Amino acid sequence: MAIDEKASGKEAAVEPGRDFIRDIVKADLDAGRVKGVVTRFPPEPNGYLHIGHAKSICLNFGIAEDFGGRCHLRFDDTNPVKEEQEYIDAIKRDVQWLGFDWGEHLHHASDYFEQLYAWAEDLIRAGKAYVDDQTPEEMRVNRGTLTEPGRNSPFRDRSVEENLDLFRRMRAGEFPNGARVLRAKIDMASGNINLRDPVMYRILHAHHPRTGTAWKIYPSYDYAHGQSDAIEHITHSICTLEFEDHRPLYDWFIANLTVPSTPHQYEFARLNLTYTVLSKRVLTMLVRDKHVSGWDDPRMPTLAGLRRRGVPPAALRDFVKRIGVAKANSTVDVGMFEFSIREVLNKTAQRRMAVLKPLKVVIENYPEGQSEELEAVNHPDDPAAGTRKIKFGRELFIEQDDFMENPPKKFFRLSPGTEVRLRYAYFITCKEVVKDAAGNVIELRCTYDPATKGGNAPDGRKVKATIHWVSARDSVAAEVRLYNPLFTKPDPTGGEGFEKDLNANSLEVLSDARLEPSLAAMNVEDAIQFERNGYFCRDKESAPGKLVFNRTVGLRDTFAKEVGK
Repeated sequence: MAIDEKASGKEAAVEPGRDFIRDIVKADLDAGRVKGVVTRFPPEPNGYLHIGHAKSICLNFGIAEDFGGRCHLRFDDTNPVKEEQEYIDAIKRDVQWLGFDWGEHLHHASDYFEQLYAWAEDLIRAGKAYVDDQTPEEMRVNRGTLTEPGRNSPFRDRSVEENLDLFRRMRAGEFPNGARVLRAKIDMASGNINLRDPVMYRILHAHHPRTGTAWKIYPSYDYAHGQSDAIEHITHSICTLEFEDHRPLYDWFIANLTVPSTPHQYEFARLNLTYTVLSKRVLTMLVRDKHVSGWDDPRMPTLAGLRRRGVPPAALRDFVKRIGVAKANSTVDVGMFEFSIREVLNKTAQRRMAVLKPLKVVIENYPEGQSEELEAVNHPDDPAAGTRKIKFGRELFIEQDDFMENPPKKFFRLSPGTEVRLRYAYFITCKEVVKDAAGNVIELRCTYDPATKGGNAPDGRKVKATIHWVSARDSVAAEVRLYNPLFTKPDPTGGEGFEKDLNANSLEVLSDARLEPSLAAMNVEDAIQFERNGYFCRDKESAPGKLVFNRTVGLRDTFAKEVGK
């Protein structure tokens, strides 16, 4: 197996995709419909961000950058039951890691609770909102179906005075959770089920990360979102396609309230990726039920997991650019994501040698106790990266897969009687195979040709393979973790029953790898290419006496092929 210097295989280049949202923004600016561009990224702080959020982050912040506008980071913190400070901190960290900054425009829906409450009272006074005492089950039944209209609540025609009194008492905390809700009075016969008197406020006696216990009622997403956009003078409220049917409700609230601006909502297709589940509910269960080690497990599609796996933020930005922004839902092959990772790492990651499954080699004609330093390049395409010194001696380690005692016809690596090149070193020839009592190969006895130093023979003879190696005496031990797909199917179950699609072989731990000694001083998350093995990074669990590396991605598109191995 020859060394692949560029480490990108023969994959065809992937062209950047279309982006109809940017076309809309440009048209709005050209026509004078908006004077400047203001977007926002509005995550719910009830979990960690995943790769699907990266698409939205890059779109919202990217549009603001492209058109000289600004993008707000606004937490939709309207459900204290599921929200935690941990998630808020993680979201900030991930957005900045991706390369974006909101500056002074960090906002929370909770910043606007008083204004949202006042507007709700305005709707009650206008006869466009009412307090409903129905149980959740009664409301569900009376809401109707996609083919049958809903039925009016028996409390729909309460007087303005009674509604105001009940709503204020809801705020004061007089009623238990679920006892009452505030609903907008729109049309229970509407063909759009979202307009059938949607809930605006529900009672929640829970501690809020920012407001504590000051509030006993919390606004729904559909009510808080558009009004928060209006308060912040958002020009383009960009969300995923599942909110398309909610847009009439978004517009209804804007039209029926005295808001300071009139933002418009635009929907784009969310990111779907093969062998990946992006349901926050499923991701939460993966963590909760310990199918993974945490939100930042490198098998998780969370930004924290990708970061720990060594994926550079530039690769995510490149991936988002390549897939484009479309209106129709589709599923992207995970191989395209791997392509972007390799494209970035191939240019930036320095090279080192690491033997993941060591097989000992003794060079019998090399003097005992002697060693020498050889020169190795740090990056084949970047002379500025310089070179390094590596130790060579009588005893080495090579990969077990680089030797076969009885090789097939087209196996060109080491076998009895064959000659191969050791990367940066010499030609060696296998003379003897040493086995243990069980018949396993545990050592190779070889000879080397001193005239081939640097990997070239003065007589012009050629070898068909170059293999990597490390010095047995000078290399360092490490645990290397190889991550395979978390799911066995390209379209795994995204809801109940997802467990049946989990890949039992999603993590392979190699406990006795041997690495160049300089790798012990690497920073966590810095990418490195283990020559012929892929891209890796040092894991945060590394400690004195325990060196741990994660595989970021292989040298070629093997992600799906690894399932079941």
